[in-house]
Amino acid sequence: MEDKERKLVRKKKNEIDMVNGPIFKKMLLFTFPIMLSSILQILFNAADVIIVGRWAGDTSLAAVGATTSLINLLTNMFIGLSIGANVLVAKFFGARKYDQLNDAVHTSITLSLISGAILAVIGIVLAAPLLTLMQTPSTVLGLAVVYLRIYFLGMPAMMLYNFGSAILRAKGDTKRPLYFLTVAGVINVVLNMFFVIKLDMNVAGVAAATAISQYLSAGAILFCLMREEEESGLKLHLNKLTIHRNQFKTIMQVGLPAGLQGTLFSVSNVIIQASINSFGDVVVAGNAAAGNIENFVYFAMNAFYQAAISFTSQNVGAHKYERVNAICIRSVACATVTGLVLGVLAFTFGETLLGIYTTSDAVIDAGMRRLAIVCTTYAICGIMDTMVGVLRGLGYSVMPMIVSLVGACALRLVWIATFFQLEAFHTPTGVYMSYPVTWAITAATHIVCYIIVYRKIMEKQRRMAAGEVYQDIVGPSVKMPKFINRILRKLRRR
Repeated sequence: MEDKERKLVRKKKNEIDMVNGPIFKKMLLFTFPIMLSSILQILFNAADVIIVGRWAGDTSLAAVGATTSLINLLTNMFIGLSIGANVLVAKFFGARKYDQLNDAVHTSITLSLISGAILAVIGIVLAAPLLTLMQTPSTVLGLAVVYLRIYFLGMPAMMLYNFGSAILRAKGDTKRPLYFLTVAGVINVVLNMFFVIKLDMNVAGVAAATAISQYLSAGAILFCLMREEEESGLKLHLNKLTIHRNQFKTIMQVGLPAGLQGTLFSVSNVIIQASINSFGDVVVAGNAAAGNIENFVYFAMNAFYQAAISFTSQNVGAHKYERVNAICIRSVACATVTGLVLGVLAFTFGETLLGIYTTSDAVIDAGMRRLAIVCTTYAICGIMDTMVGVLRGLGYSVMPMIVSLVGACALRLVWIATFFQLEAFHTPTGVYMSYPVTWAITAATHIVCYIIVYRKIMEKQRRMAAGEVYQDIVGPSVKMPKFINRILRKLRRR
């Protein structure tokens, strides 16, 4: 009996009750480990870049930097599916539907392994043609191809970690992923130093160290889920890994639009990267270093986006829609303040921070040009993303996808095709200006969409209280793509 009570206490320590009590305090408890995890991840990634820049040179630094947009392009679709897993698991957890919850867990983990295998094949086979298509400078193309191919060997582990972390976040457990990431990250840095400095493996050493550390963190997440209590609905059984049709459909309904949005966002970023590449090695290296610094700001804000998804989804599952508005206001306010404070600090100390990555004054100057535009306005991006998180938590995934694609991606491409072609704007600064302009337009539109959706939901609640009957589904139905329907038909035949 005492052993069972200890397990129950340990289980509760790793959970956050998102459907009862104060929101702000619990949101901070939820987001702080995510924020710290993200910062540690960036620090470990920064260690990759610093070691390459210091011991392998600016050409190797540019080679690693030139792959960032392409990596995001190839992975965002599948990472978007993990958002669908997060929403589904959180809803079932909030509704205390443990059988469906367990099916969702096994479907999510199976999907992560399939996604990782697909990505590994794509990345290895298409590395050279894709980097060439992005106009990667010939001086760094060979190194960039080597880095990308080895990096993508770790894709199955990366997907497993992302989906597994999404499952744990859905119940409020953000601490254990932090612990796993910390250990794997330290090992990553040690391996980086050994491979690059000791064995002189250049970018291949950095990529290999990253892949190894990803498998370690994925293994820890897998072990963690296998040790969950049976009655929690979260316990993973390897012999039960399969795709459950209903759970798969829901994950796709939320995750597919999110992944498509992320992918098309990355397409616009790839085009922007190609524009940056046209200015030569120095600008590419400065852009890469500045991008690493900006990541600290972005992922700190992104923690509140993830909080918005989990808190909203759990309360929807528990039918506590009246708490959603408070969740939205608090998550947006926290993301805004975080973006303002960290963004201004990053720009203020930009030269010192860039000096960690490179000793080249020209590269530092190129990096400062990006920080001056992006970091000082990053809070707008935080508002935009957090509003998307609330809408997705409500089950509306297509709406924010369309708004983001039109408001950010399409307008960004229009900017490159028009303003950037003008002599006055045909500079790196001219490229960077596209970010705050498109963020502001998209964020404003998301806020309007949320107001409309929230009023619609509360009207449904009013009608329900008045005794009117309606189908209690939050979020519009989504017409599935034909290839998804074919998969579902095969699953039904099974």
